[in-house]
Amino acid sequence: MEQILKAARLEKAELNDEDLALINRQTLRPLTAGEVFTFRLAACDNQVDRDFERFTEATLAEMAERFVGLPVLRDHRWSSETQTARVYAGSVESSGDGTQRLVLRCYMPRTEQTAPIIAAIESGILRECSVGLAVKRALCSICGANQRETLCKHIQGLEYDGQVCHMDLDGVADAYEISLVAVPAQPEAGVIKSKRYGGQEPPPESHPSGGAPGEDTAWQDEALLELEKNRF
Repeated sequence: MEQILKAARLEKAELNDEDLALINRQTLRPLTAGEVFTFRLAACDNQVDRDFERFTEATLAEMAERFVGLPVLRDHRWSSETQTARVYAGSVESSGDGTQRLVLRCYMPRTEQTAPIIAAIESGILRECSVGLAVKRALCSICGANQRETLCKHIQGLEYDGQVCHMDLDGVADAYEISLVAVPAQPEAGVIKSKRYGGQEPPPESHPSGGAPGEDTAWQDEALLELEKNRF
């Protein structure tokens, strides 16, 4: 099951006694307030994003629990050498316009090695992040088909009878990590991206190019190539 990457943003955070208690659940010895640096990740929300995807409200709540204890890495490189911080708490915050946002609270030790990273965060140089996870269902907003089981004829970003198609990402299959990145990683939009969910091919009459079977198979080759690039 491929990883879905979503952009996130760093925010300043104030450390209080409750936060310190939560942090110390993750440590082998109690840390003092002076030994840690904390920040918040405005990870994602329930609005349709630029990739024409949205997380359901139930999925955001599940992510708030599943991401606690996960590492914050650098550039999605899965190595102990890139471990920089750790998530110690997660919550879903609501705004006045109905938007629900996943907020992850993270900490890192104040050491000689982390000083440059902390300085980059505090100065606003390093503030983009990317959150990686796998979802159970990708539901078409037009017909409700789960793209992990079968690929429907609808393509996210295109309009059908006045409604723009998007995918509802529903249910957390696995949560991997959060990374500090120079440019937030996002999947490609369009036809290739709509074929990444892993479902069976759509019926012939649902060919995304609008043509007959065998008339244009370039999109299939490109989709397979993208899947191979994103394997772990």
